[in-house]
Amino acid sequence: MKTHFKTFIFCMALIGFTACNANNKKQNLAYTPTEKIHHDPSKQFIKVALLLDTSNSMDGLIDQAKAQLWDIVNELSYAKCGTNKPNLQIALYEYGNDRLNGNEGYIRQVLTFSDDLDEISKELFSLTTNGGEEYCGQVIQTSLNQLNWGKNADDLKLIFIAGNEPFNQGKVNYKDASINAKEKDITINTIFCGDYKQGISSSWKDGAQLTNGDYMAINQNKTTVHIASPYDDDILILNKKLNRTYIVYGEMGKQKKALQSQQDSNAGSYSKANAVSRTVSKSTHLYKNKKWDLVDAVEEQEVVIEDIKDNALPEELKGKTKAEIKTYVAEKSKERNTIQKKIQELNKKRKEYVANQKKGENNGLENAMTKAIKEQAKKKKYSWN
Repeated sequence: MKTHFKTFIFCMALIGFTACNANNKKQNLAYTPTEKIHHDPSKQFIKVALLLDTSNSMDGLIDQAKAQLWDIVNELSYAKCGTNKPNLQIALYEYGNDRLNGNEGYIRQVLTFSDDLDEISKELFSLTTNGGEEYCGQVIQTSLNQLNWGKNADDLKLIFIAGNEPFNQGKVNYKDASINAKEKDITINTIFCGDYKQGISSSWKDGAQLTNGDYMAINQNKTTVHIASPYDDDILILNKKLNRTYIVYGEMGKQKKALQSQQDSNAGSYSKANAVSRTVSKSTHLYKNKKWDLVDAVEEQEVVIEDIKDNALPEELKGKTKAEIKTYVAEKSKERNTIQKKIQELNKKRKEYVANQKKGENNGLENAMTKAIKEQAKKKKYSWN
């Protein structure tokens, strides 16, 4: 039974990119959101699959990931493709946990490619550890087979796999999986939780180099550094106001609104500074909820007001005319934009303050993930400002 924790790295890296010169088409969709994600062929994406080892001793790294998720998302929100900004897509796998099906290599797809940050956070917080066998080659090949990676040459396709057992275990040779990944223009990045040289000797570096990816080693038990700032309280007050601009609709509206609140609480369970980081994420273009929030749904043309049935609306809008509903949605949209701008303005001051306080201190997982993504994104002509 292997132990040692493993990882997750969740992070996210993430992103799906809104392509340069993307064209929007008006869609007459039904009021109940569809589960299927429709990709506009005029858009490009950064797709990230996170392969997390959930065998024993991974708790430190998972805590690190939970605590740093929103900082990573915020860093990714600065990415650009030309004058456009990227969107987010992440898939999540766990492996190496003996509660999983041994016939399938102790591997489970936790989440297929998704841009739902609240759902990603929920699944991360739900992960639990147990002893098991860690088959890196097999989990990589499984993600290649199961996920819709697409064929757009402009997409940035990344796999991040983290763990601390030898990379060459299992019946699927990691070198064969790497060849298959390279044929699909997918880059494999490896994060070894432990000593840098030990990761090299156990093939983690080789696993990355075969697709020109990055090899990194981190201390998974390092405590995340949370730095409070004089702007935190004001940002958290704005978060409460921001939450009141969401208008639930459809079958999943109330459930998703409750999930939003739950993930606010999960972020705050680590520190006030982490709750602030999540609030900042919610003020960026990466945080969209068109499947349950009427403001985002109208803005992104997920639904048309004229098509919405009365029983799909929240109590405050039942019985209203279509014109009244449009006015209400427009007012909430304007209010949200104003609040988000205020959060971004305060965050600029907060970032400067935190940078001055850190004095060279950095968080292992966050630093490793964002550095690799930025460097590899440059090859696709993406930029960070």
